[in-house]
Formats: sequence, structure tokens, C-alpha cells
Amino acid sequence: MKVTIDSNELYNLIKKAIKEVLDEEALIFFLKSVPLISHEEMEDIIKLYGKPSKEKEVAYSETIDI
Repeated sequence: MKVTIDSNELYNLIKKAIKEVLDEEALIFFLKSVPLISHEEMEDIIKLYGKPSKEKEVAYSETIDI
């Protein structure tokens, strides 16, 4: 079985694959650089702001007729 592909298509395919990998790695790096908080810090946050509610409040809603 022989597969033929245009050089521009191959270039774009490789470029897209590399971009996806770099984006994933950048996200992983960002998430690893976000510091975790200690138990004491979490207690301080709860004292200042209270516990978060279990129910989420809708910030924005829109109905679209199709």
C-alpha cells in the first residue's frame, strides 16, 4: 500500500502536531509552577471568606432560537 501526500500537507501536518505537543507541555509546565497552599493557609482563607457554597450561582444565561 502506497500513501502519497503533498509536501505542503506533510509540512502542515507536522507543524500542527508539534504545536499541539508544545501547547500540552506549556500547560503542564504552567500547572506545575502554580504553588499549592498549606492546610493552615486554607483555614485562613475559610476564616476570611467563609466556605464556598455547594450550589453554584449562574453568572450569565442566554437563550438562542435556532
